[in-house]
Amino acid sequence: MATESKPPFPPFTRETAQQKVKAAQAAWNTKNAESVQFAYTPDSIWRNRDVFLQGRDQIVEFLRKKWSKEQGYRLRKELFAFTDDKIAVQFWYEWHDETGQWWRTYGLEDWTFAPNGLMRKRQMSGNDVKIDETERWFKDGVDVDTVKISERHW
Repeated sequence: MATESKPPFPPFTRETAQQKVKAAQAAWNTKNAESVQFAYTPDSIWRNRDVFLQGRDQIVEFLRKKWSKEQGYRLRKELFAFTDDKIAVQFWYEWHDETGQWWRTYGLEDWTFAPNGLMRKRQMSGNDVKIDETERWFKDGVDVDTVKISERHW
Protein backbone atom coordinates (compact mmCIF):
# COMPACT_ATOMS: atom_id res chain seq x y z
CA MET A 1 0.00 0.00 0.00
CA ALA A 2 1.50 3.35 -1.10
CA THR A 3 0.41 5.20 2.06
CA GLU A 4 2.21 2.83 4.44
CA SER A 5 5.14 4.19 6.40
CA LYS A 6 7.23 3.27 9.40
CA PRO A 7 9.35 6.02 10.94
CA PRO A 8 12.10 6.79 11.40
CA PHE A 9 12.81 7.37 7.71
CA PRO A 10 16.08 7.37 5.80
CA PRO A 11 18.53 9.00 5.69
CA PHE A 12 19.49 7.55 9.05
CA THR A 13 21.48 9.08 11.86
CA ARG A 14 23.10 6.97 14.58
CA GLU A 15 20.08 7.64 16.78
CA THR A 16 17.44 6.75 14.16
CA ALA A 17 19.36 3.66 13.03
CA GLN A 18 19.48 2.53 16.67
CA GLN A 19 15.72 3.11 16.93
CA LYS A 20 15.13 0.87 13.89
CA VAL A 21 17.31 -1.90 15.35
CA LYS A 22 15.61 -1.90 18.75
CA ALA A 23 12.13 -1.70 17.15
CA ALA A 24 12.99 -4.78 15.06
CA GLN A 25 14.28 -6.57 18.17
CA ALA A 26 11.06 -5.83 20.07
CA ALA A 27 8.86 -6.87 17.14
CA TRP A 28 10.67 -10.16 16.51
CA ASN A 29 10.58 -11.02 20.22
CA THR A 30 6.76 -10.94 20.02
CA LYS A 31 6.96 -13.90 17.62
CA ASN A 32 3.87 -12.49 15.87
CA ALA A 33 4.50 -13.00 12.15
CA GLU A 34 1.29 -11.24 11.16
CA SER A 35 2.43 -8.07 12.93
CA VAL A 36 6.13 -8.28 12.00
CA GLN A 37 5.35 -8.40 8.26
CA PHE A 38 4.28 -4.74 8.26
CA ALA A 39 7.86 -3.56 8.85
CA TYR A 40 8.63 -4.75 5.29
CA THR A 41 7.52 -3.48 1.89
CA PRO A 42 4.84 -5.67 0.25
CA ASP A 43 7.46 -6.85 -2.29
CA SER A 44 10.37 -7.08 0.18
CA ILE A 45 13.10 -9.56 -0.75
CA TRP A 46 14.90 -11.69 1.81
CA ARG A 47 17.78 -14.08 1.99
CA ASN A 48 17.72 -15.94 5.28
CA ARG A 49 20.68 -18.32 5.25
CA ASP A 50 19.87 -20.49 2.21
CA VAL A 51 16.21 -19.49 1.92
CA PHE A 52 15.12 -16.81 -0.56
CA LEU A 53 11.76 -15.08 -0.11
CA GLN A 54 9.78 -12.30 -1.71
CA GLY A 55 6.70 -10.58 -0.38
CA ARG A 56 4.82 -10.48 2.87
CA ASP A 57 2.95 -13.76 2.37
CA GLN A 58 6.24 -15.67 2.13
CA ILE A 59 7.67 -13.71 5.08
CA VAL A 60 4.70 -14.63 7.28
CA GLU A 61 4.88 -18.30 6.27
CA PHE A 62 8.63 -18.38 6.92
CA LEU A 63 8.34 -16.71 10.34
CA ARG A 64 5.50 -18.99 11.46
CA LYS A 65 7.60 -22.06 10.64
CA LYS A 66 10.69 -20.54 12.25
CA TRP A 67 8.99 -19.74 15.54
CA SER A 68 7.16 -23.06 15.71
CA LYS A 69 10.56 -24.82 15.48
CA GLU A 70 12.58 -22.35 17.58
CA GLN A 71 10.80 -22.68 20.92
CA GLY A 72 11.66 -20.32 23.78
CA TYR A 73 13.02 -17.82 21.19
CA ARG A 74 14.68 -14.69 22.66
CA LEU A 75 16.59 -12.25 20.43
CA ARG A 76 19.00 -9.36 20.85
CA LYS A 77 20.03 -7.08 17.97
CA GLU A 78 22.79 -4.47 18.02
CA LEU A 79 23.59 -1.74 15.51
CA PHE A 80 26.77 -2.62 13.61
CA ALA A 81 26.92 0.12 10.94
CA PHE A 82 24.64 2.37 8.89
CA THR A 83 24.50 4.67 5.85
CA ASP A 84 21.71 6.79 4.41
CA ASP A 85 19.26 3.95 3.72
CA LYS A 86 21.10 0.86 4.99
CA ILE A 87 21.65 -0.66 8.41
CA ALA A 88 23.90 -3.57 9.36
CA VAL A 89 23.01 -5.51 12.49
CA GLN A 90 24.71 -8.15 14.60
CA PHE A 91 22.40 -10.43 16.55
CA TRP A 92 22.23 -13.32 18.98
CA TYR A 93 19.24 -15.42 19.84
CA GLU A 94 18.57 -18.49 21.90
CA TRP A 95 16.01 -21.19 21.39
CA HIS A 96 15.40 -24.86 22.02
CA ASP A 97 14.25 -27.57 19.70
CA GLU A 98 11.55 -30.19 20.27
CA THR A 99 14.01 -32.41 22.17
CA GLY A 100 14.84 -29.62 24.65
CA GLN A 101 18.33 -28.98 23.21
CA TRP A 102 19.25 -25.31 23.58
CA TRP A 103 20.92 -23.38 20.76
CA ARG A 104 22.42 -19.93 20.36
CA THR A 105 22.35 -18.42 16.90
CA TYR A 106 24.89 -15.73 16.00
CA GLY A 107 24.69 -13.67 12.87
CA LEU A 108 24.67 -10.53 10.79
CA GLU A 109 21.92 -8.84 8.84
CA ASP A 110 22.07 -6.31 6.01
CA TRP A 111 18.96 -4.15 5.70
CA THR A 112 17.98 -1.70 2.93
CA PHE A 113 15.05 0.66 3.43
CA ALA A 114 12.56 2.37 1.13
CA PRO A 115 11.99 6.12 1.60
CA ASN A 116 8.80 5.35 3.62
CA GLY A 117 10.86 3.58 6.31
CA LEU A 118 9.77 0.04 5.38
CA MET A 119 12.52 -2.52 4.80
CA ARG A 120 12.75 -3.51 1.14
CA LYS A 121 15.66 -5.95 1.44
CA ARG A 122 16.93 -8.17 4.27
CA GLN A 123 19.90 -10.50 4.04
CA MET A 124 20.80 -12.73 7.00
CA SER A 125 23.73 -15.00 7.66
CA GLY A 126 23.80 -17.02 10.85
CA ASN A 127 25.30 -19.98 12.64
CA ASP A 128 23.76 -22.20 15.31
CA VAL A 129 25.81 -23.37 18.29
CA LYS A 130 24.61 -26.02 20.74
CA ILE A 131 24.60 -24.75 24.32
CA ASP A 132 23.74 -26.28 27.65
CA GLU A 133 20.71 -24.86 29.45
CA THR A 134 23.11 -23.48 32.10
CA GLU A 135 24.91 -21.42 29.41
CA ARG A 136 21.81 -19.47 28.43
CA TRP A 137 22.01 -15.68 28.47
CA PHE A 138 18.34 -14.90 27.96
CA LYS A 139 16.26 -16.40 30.74
CA ASP A 140 12.62 -15.77 31.62
CA GLY A 141 12.07 -12.39 33.22
CA VAL A 142 15.42 -10.98 31.99
CA ASP A 143 15.40 -8.08 29.53
CA VAL A 144 17.64 -9.00 26.58
CA ASP A 145 19.20 -5.51 26.62
CA THR A 146 20.45 -5.90 30.20
CA VAL A 147 22.41 -9.10 29.51
CA LYS A 148 26.16 -8.51 29.49
CA ILE A 149 27.57 -10.12 26.35
CA SER A 150 31.32 -10.32 26.16
CA GLU A 151 33.65 -11.53 23.43
CA ARG A 152 34.78 -14.42 25.62
CA HIS A 153 31.43 -16.08 24.92
CA TRP A 154 32.17 -16.33 21.22
